[in-house]
Amino acid sequence: MSILRPGDEKFHYSDGSHKWIPPDPDYDQEVWDEQVRQHKQGHLRNEKPKVRIQRLV
Repeated sequence: MSILRPGDEKFHYSDGSHKWIPPDPDYDQEVWDEQVRQHKQGHLRNEKPKVRIQRLV
């Protein structure tokens, strides 16, 4: 599960999904796409592993 930081709300709908259409219709779609991509990368960097590996001795 990722953590929302201040300012992240502009990239999310109320259900937590990501906004792929910029909030301002005059905003450049390619720039928005790159910002969302970088935002999603931030989620991945902050995510803890879901599987714990146990070493057998």
